[in-house]
Amino acid sequence: MSADPLHYKSITEISELFRSKEAKPSEVTEAILGRIAKLDGQFHGYALVLAERAMAQAKQYDAEIAKGIWRGPLHGVPIGLKDLCYTNFAPTAAGTTIHARFVPSFNATIVDRLELAGAVTLGKLKMTEGAYTSHHPADHQAPLNPWNVDYWVGSSSTGSGVATSAGLCYGSIGSDTGGSIRFPSATCGLTGIKPTWGRVSRHGIFPLADSLDHVGPMCRSAADAGAMLGVIAGADVNDPTALRAPVPNYLAGAGDGIRGLRIGVDRRYTQEGIDRQVVVALLEAERTLAALGADIREVHFPPYQRLVSQWIPMCSVETAEAHLDTYPSRKSEYGPDLAQVIEQGRSVSGVDIAAIHHERLKFSGSLAAMFEDIDLLLIPTMPVPIPTLTKMSEYGADPTVLLSILRFTAVFDFSGSPTITLPMGMASDKMPLSMQLVGPHLSEDLLVRAGCAFQSVTDWHTRRPPVE
Repeated sequence: MSADPLHYKSITEISELFRSKEAKPSEVTEAILGRIAKLDGQFHGYALVLAERAMAQAKQYDAEIAKGIWRGPLHGVPIGLKDLCYTNFAPTAAGTTIHARFVPSFNATIVDRLELAGAVTLGKLKMTEGAYTSHHPADHQAPLNPWNVDYWVGSSSTGSGVATSAGLCYGSIGSDTGGSIRFPSATCGLTGIKPTWGRVSRHGIFPLADSLDHVGPMCRSAADAGAMLGVIAGADVNDPTALRAPVPNYLAGAGDGIRGLRIGVDRRYTQEGIDRQVVVALLEAERTLAALGADIREVHFPPYQRLVSQWIPMCSVETAEAHLDTYPSRKSEYGPDLAQVIEQGRSVSGVDIAAIHHERLKFSGSLAAMFEDIDLLLIPTMPVPIPTLTKMSEYGADPTVLLSILRFTAVFDFSGSPTITLPMGMASDKMPLSMQLVGPHLSEDLLVRAGCAFQSVTDWHTRRPPVE
């Protein structure tokens, strides 16, 4: 058991405390709700806290565990939901004002699965408008990075990153269309899994761009992320795009190590034009993986620049389609950034979409061929250390900067490849640095195993923001 205070213990640790009856879900839930009441006014991670409902769930789980009923590693564990997950017990606004009072008639499949597994739902977590790049102007209290409120917290799973990092939940749900699990995980010192496209059902998930959208866990360790993924993954009769492959126990091989695992590196892709602090930390991570027995292999990453430049047009078209019911009929209620991308999507031609589709197919095929010779790929999460909010506002005027930031994320939304984001160091400004391991489709078990191995000999994932 770690020396972490209660609110920073891992899901697996809290789960063991419940199972051994050393703690009760109601006691832990009450403590986390108290912490939310104390701190969320500073960091603004929650759109809505469901304290009364959470306590009722926790007391039910007290009784179940006392009777010897055990639902699994999430039984009694308090978590948060990104506010694009449909909930029939609370509004699902998806960061918009249009849907501020929208209470769906059903839950997202993953919400039902989490609660069936015994998770306590603390509330709905803030997010950017419609899961695009910025918060709606009406949200005057966008989430702030608990490591340093002057720094970027990522997008669009901002509340998920803030709440999990600050100890206001033990894990959370995020979504990723161009990097929205990975950026907030990176900026908040978290471990996040963007699963294979279709590995997790999107039924009841407010879309940004359906063919690019992924849903996955954001946690404080690879083992915790594996525990959450094991609950939410799998086929779904309500989502025909959900993959039917069996869901393994992602924790079963967590301690098996990575001796002999082939990990690819492309130094041109990961070093050219990349900040030196990021490169130095990534090289140290590579040495750590090699010391654990991994077989580090040089690879040639497929051409990616054109595909990255096509992410905004592709996302814009699918976003325009997702908002047909409310745009342009309620255009005045949209924030400027989401409205702009929808307008762009309404003007993209079919010929343009065909070109993007063909480029996507070529990249995905080349990537699959690369994975015939390696098991995983090692890359940074971002090309630079975490920018300040001031720097991000300067970047906003330069579209080439956004494409640079998407370099290590968007291509894997196009290909649907699974990735795990892991803390790998600290920058000179005492902000976290982050890396990714990327795998072929349905290799989440390998990603969790490799993440656990890396975190067994490093302590970056145990570093906490300066929050009391």
